[in-house]
This record gives sequence, C-alpha cells and structure tokens, in this order.
Amino acid sequence: MQQMEYKVWRVRQRADVINVEVAYATADEQVILALQARPGITVEEAIRRSGIQQRFVEIDLTRQKVGVFSRPVELTQRLRNNDRVEIYRPLRADPKEMRRQRAKREAQ
Repeated sequence: MQQMEYKVWRVRQRADVINVEVAYATADEQVILALQARPGITVEEAIRRSGIQQRFVEIDLTRQKVGVFSRPVELTQRLRNNDRVEIYRPLRADPKEMRRQRAKREAQ
C-alpha cells in the first residue's frame, strides 16, 4: 500500500513570501513538503530548505533531474508562488531497450 504524506499551510499571501512544495516519491512512499520562501528562490534552494534530502539520503542533485509540475527545469530556475518542485528518480531500465525486447518476444 502506498503511503502519502502531505503537509499544507494555509497562509494569507504576503508580497514578500511565496508558497512552494517539494515532492519526491519512492516505490513505497510519496512525500510532498510545503514551505514558505522569499520570492526568487531557486529550485535548489527550495529542495535544501525543505529538508527532504535528510529524509531521503539517496537524493543526489548532481545526478537526478528535477522539474516543476512535470516540466524539466534546471536547479537555478526561479520559483513562483504555488510551484511544486519534483525530484525524479533515475529510470531502472532504458525504455528503448525494453521496447526492443518486447517487440522481439512478440515476434517469436
């Protein structure tokens, strides 16, 4: 069974604060952490401030891709209010190779 942790803080919007979320999922668990930050915070800064790397020590920002709402972005991307930063896990298998193997099996 998949567990999901979701923390939300409802706060009146101030001009000097934005609300962002940082999301990461393993095969067994999905975590979305909400935080408030100054406008102009980068993806990397939001990830570090969220504390998600302490919870999931396997996260390596030098190797893993990140995105905002499923759109790949650089760590230096500036965030806007209500953005959700997603940290993507590496693929376990190459999709092209998996299609080749499947086509080969089906041809037999």
